[in-house]
Amino acid sequence: MKKLGAEFFGTFWLVLGGCGSAVLAAGFPDVGIGLAGVSLAFGLTVLTMAYAIGHISGCHLNPAVSIGLWAGGRFPADQLPSYIVAQVLGAIAAGGVLFLIASGNADFNVAGGFASNGFGEHSPGGYSMQAALICEVVMTAFFLIVIMGATDKRAPAGFAPIAIGLCLTLIHLISIPVTNTSVNPARSTGVALYVGDWAVAQLWLFWVAPIVGAVVGAKIYKWIAED
Repeated sequence: MKKLGAEFFGTFWLVLGGCGSAVLAAGFPDVGIGLAGVSLAFGLTVLTMAYAIGHISGCHLNPAVSIGLWAGGRFPADQLPSYIVAQVLGAIAAGGVLFLIASGNADFNVAGGFASNGFGEHSPGGYSMQAALICEVVMTAFFLIVIMGATDKRAPAGFAPIAIGLCLTLIHLISIPVTNTSVNPARSTGVALYVGDWAVAQLWLFWVAPIVGAVVGAKIYKWIAED
């Protein structure tokens, strides 16, 4: 239960910090943090939580990461369902808190997207479903390669959170214009449920693509790292 609690609160922090920066701070007149700031915010949530709870639960914060680590032989299958449930519930709780905060502004409207992921007309840059699918698969695959490499027993000790946090920052710098960046089904679900409509209708892609990418990335790392 302590591991699941750590995953719940860790994922809560990821969604509140990352999506919160996008909803509350990115477009603030004159001093908004912009896409680069949102990218850094997502990376910082993972970096800080990796140091805070990595020794408790492994700090997955992401169903795709948990599944990828299982595919790479780093995580037991019997713990997958409970981890994924804890992560999704943490994300939904964070989305609720963010909704309550954002609703304090009279101009707030979830129709603006509420940091949801999307493709086609709901992609920030108008990218197609195919482009979104490829982007999410590739980005998540490399995320898993970095995660597995940085946490390998042969890697320098103590630096994994930095590498993983910076990797997630880089992923966002690349892919926010394409999908608003998911690489995390829990993060996508946590805000999409409050938007409903198109965000829920397109949510399938942000479960399928990250999970496929995570498994591919884990298998690639396993292949290149085996003696």
